[in-house]
Amino acid sequence: MAEELTFHSGGRTLTASLARPAAPRGDAPGVLVLHEVFGLNDDIRRVADRFARAGYVALAVDLFSAGNRAVCMTHLLGGLFLNPLEHQGVRDLRRALTVLGELPGVDASRLGAIGFCMGGSLAVALACTDSRLKAIAPYYGFNPRPLEAVRRGCPVVGSYPQRDATARQGEALRAELDAAGIPNDIKVYPGTRHSFANRGPAFDAVASEDAWNRVMAFFDEHVVGST
Repeated sequence: MAEELTFHSGGRTLTASLARPAAPRGDAPGVLVLHEVFGLNDDIRRVADRFARAGYVALAVDLFSAGNRAVCMTHLLGGLFLNPLEHQGVRDLRRALTVLGELPGVDASRLGAIGFCMGGSLAVALACTDSRLKAIAPYYGFNPRPLEAVRRGCPVVGSYPQRDATARQGEALRAELDAAGIPNDIKVYPGTRHSFANRGPAFDAVASEDAWNRVMAFFDEHVVGST
């Protein structure tokens, strides 16, 4: 069962859903699960639960919970495009990463993040500004500006739909990471559309499962196996 918790960030109160392994064996790796513009919904909770079943402590933060939802979303999206590496959303996630790392049963030296669309964009930006992350998994997100900032980041396993503007974002991210010698697994899925991994009209079961398997294998190496 998921546990609801609250934490403070810059004088604001945020809520989050926490999923833990049913039978933990020592301190577990932790992962932040970052939502789309639809907020912390059942899709995102399912992702957190799936990580918990794989042995992670998963924290899914509701980034719209500090006030009026529409206002929070507008400020966050504006920050992503106007000041992508230092805005309230990134600051909230740095705080969330601290909260996750300080939870009982979490190994703070083994932390990752996964995000979808807006959350995927935030995952990349967070990795550029917080060296605690060992790996990230952006799904159909946008890259920060300047793109060279990703050279300060961590290994990336990214999943992008071919029939979407973010496909070029994934290709550009791969090229930049390759040039910097940062391990990555960036895949553009032919014929897929935005939100192919989330339940809805664009859901693609085959691509979604392949992407998940790639994330698990990559995180096994770079998060679970990190020292």
